[in-house]
Amino acid sequence: MKRFKLFIPLIIFVVIAGFLYKGLFLEKDILPSALLNKPFPEFSLPTVKDPTRKVSRQDLLGEVSLVNVWATWCPSCRVEHPYLVELARKEGIKIYGVDYKDEREQALRWLKQLHDPYVFSIEDADGRLGIDLGVYGAPETYLVDSKGVIRYKHVGVVDERLWHNTLKPLVEQLRKEEG
Repeated sequence: MKRFKLFIPLIIFVVIAGFLYKGLFLEKDILPSALLNKPFPEFSLPTVKDPTRKVSRQDLLGEVSLVNVWATWCPSCRVEHPYLVELARKEGIKIYGVDYKDEREQALRWLKQLHDPYVFSIEDADGRLGIDLGVYGAPETYLVDSKGVIRYKHVGVVDERLWHNTLKPLVEQLRKEEG
């Protein structure tokens, strides 16, 4: 038994090294979300363009859509924004924005200068909706079905490759399922 105790540090080292080795091969864009296949969180927040207009989860229902978390302070959001504009125009997918921890005036300027791909952008100034969504940082995009259930989460820039390889097939599948 005494000899076995001598090997305990070695066993612990091997187990930890195994977890670290496995972590090297995980895909960095895929982060688990506790909200997958669960309803989009309830909220009641103003839109960026009209602070007197409150929107809620109910406003997201009825069609398969994307909910894109963005902010003017986010360099990656600026990179993906032209593609979101093109996507909304060409593909006919509704995109809702969540302006995350941002200044309204800067957001308005952004949408005016770079065009607005969103049906509306929710003003999440204090980040409460972001916390409920489990946002790691902007940009993040959620695929939401017509009943308001989150079906997919992407962390990072939405681009043509992601749209054609991942999001578009999922959108088409959900649309077929919902008939």
